[in-house]
Amino acid sequence: MNDVTITLPDGATRTVPAGTTVREIAAAISPRLAKAALAGTVDGRLVDLSCPTERDAAVRVITPESPEALTIYRHSTAHLLAAAVTHLFPDVQCGIGPPTDDGFFYDFVVPRPFVPEDLEAIERKMRELAQQDLPYERQLWPREEARRFFGARGEPLKVQLIDEKTEGQADVSCYTIKDPETFVDFCLGPHVPSTGRLKAFKLLSTSNAYWKGDARNQPMQRIYGTAFFADKDLQAYLHRLEEAKRRDHRKIGREQKLFMFHPWAPGATFWLAKGTVLYNVLADYMREVLLPAGYVEVKAPIVFNKALWETSGHWQHYRQNMFLVESEGEQMGLKAMNCPGHFLMYASEVRSYRDLPLRFHEQTPLHRNEASGVLSGLTRVRQFSQDDAHCFVMESQIGEEVERLLRLVQRVYGDFGLTPEMKLSTRPAEYLGTVEQWNHAEAELKTALKAAGAPYTINEGDGAFYGPKIDFDVTDAIGRKWQCATIQLDYMQAERFDLKYIGADNAEHRPVVIHRAIFGSFERFVALLIEHFAGAWPLWLAPVQAVVLPIADRHLAYARSVSERLSAAGLRVEVDERQEKIGYKIREAQLQKVPYMLVAGDRELADGTVAVRSRSAGDLGPRSVADFVRAALDEIGSKDPGGQAAQMETAGAAEA
Repeated sequence: MNDVTITLPDGATRTVPAGTTVREIAAAISPRLAKAALAGTVDGRLVDLSCPTERDAAVRVITPESPEALTIYRHSTAHLLAAAVTHLFPDVQCGIGPPTDDGFFYDFVVPRPFVPEDLEAIERKMRELAQQDLPYERQLWPREEARRFFGARGEPLKVQLIDEKTEGQADVSCYTIKDPETFVDFCLGPHVPSTGRLKAFKLLSTSNAYWKGDARNQPMQRIYGTAFFADKDLQAYLHRLEEAKRRDHRKIGREQKLFMFHPWAPGATFWLAKGTVLYNVLADYMREVLLPAGYVEVKAPIVFNKALWETSGHWQHYRQNMFLVESEGEQMGLKAMNCPGHFLMYASEVRSYRDLPLRFHEQTPLHRNEASGVLSGLTRVRQFSQDDAHCFVMESQIGEEVERLLRLVQRVYGDFGLTPEMKLSTRPAEYLGTVEQWNHAEAELKTALKAAGAPYTINEGDGAFYGPKIDFDVTDAIGRKWQCATIQLDYMQAERFDLKYIGADNAEHRPVVIHRAIFGSFERFVALLIEHFAGAWPLWLAPVQAVVLPIADRHLAYARSVSERLSAAGLRVEVDERQEKIGYKIREAQLQKVPYMLVAGDRELADGTVAVRSRSAGDLGPRSVADFVRAALDEIGSKDPGGQAAQMETAGAAEA
């Protein structure tokens, strides 16, 4: 038998017989490594421990500490789930069962929907199979044999997957979990060595699904679960899930009467009175930030002829995600993004190099035809608005403009107590322009990030079809990441729309377009803020900043006068005029998470004061109305998410 040379991650080499498995290589390095080993890589390709090395290769053993380990572990747990389901429900058809960022899921075609008792039984069966320490075994089957096997077993979806994923291949990869009722699944792997490695897992929920996420396809039942290497990590995650339920923006949105949805307008938000206040506060805040920074606000039409979308490239690359309408025999499309309209505005007059940078800002509604099955509260909608802008710059201005934008994003998110993390998304599989243009554009963004001292990661292949981009993730109060802001560099659209400016040399030149949004969509950003603050809004954002609580009817006129003074000062205030006890009114205001409650009784009426209660700090004692207004306006101006009670306490100390 020939020998092969393997190279380990530390650069060391070993000579082993051809056919030596990754498991045997791990054992030769150390018994401890062999015990911890889950899988491996051979020349960067993920493989099972049973994979033989047939030629010289770089080999790495994957342990629980490896970056890929949790994904493999969760994928194996998804297969364990499918094995348990097929044991308990022999008539099911298996769909797909991938790992996810938070766990895994598996889709099934079943005679009836799963119920909570089913999940309990399935999880018990999973634990039983895990305790048996059954091996995951990879087998290579002739393609036609695999098709016949799954077809005869009544699993046409598996046959479809084999047809799609293995066209032209002689063999296909199947995995078995061997017990008296062997579970077999078409899968590329890899998997952990055996079910005994799976210790800390939990089934979470079920939902309706469709094959490949398309409502026109086979209805399915999806089971969600999660898995971790250590039980303490699982318990911490389950605690975060409970906290996420408490913070769910859909729940809080109903409780605080911010927004609603209706089946007659699927995926479109009805902003109720308080939600509209919040929406407008955010919109006005963005204007206050942008207008002094040289932006001009514009409004483009909602519907455009398909010729516009053909020019922009969206008709070829994005039509399936657009709402299409017909008018007088002409095909039209509801706008899914603002940029083509801005290009028409730019081209409406002759531009000089002295006009650049030219920054157009817009907040009008957009429409994208999301599948009904993925619509979810404010986070996945069909109608939304962006704090959208397009900056038209000369080539020489790119670096400075991107740096400005990076600082702008950091400033805005700082006002909400959020820290953005940046990732540079590069050329996707489908793109406009040449590789050379893309390489140049990506280099420009990297230079700007470096000049701004902004750390970032590379997100390969996730750029827009017209140019690379910088995306921003923010982490909320319970550790979840949200993708919000984006800066996209675009060399393509100026050429497609024949955009020009007259340079200092009196010749025509092409501008470069920078697409950017900071909130992203208002809808998604509001969802993020609701869940980040758990509905306990900082004073400057709160739809109702204070509620005046008269103790009895004889205090009502005074309470109204206090409200009028606060409103005149620019505060958003309500009066609770209900004939209820003061304790009840305070509890109701606390449940609504109103930042300040101002109690008005006999003493306050006589002294011209209010008894101030803070949502977070409780009773702050009596204050004159003027002092409360000054402290509240100072707090609003500071935009400090954690400074609510401190401002009032400082005012009280000064008064004393």
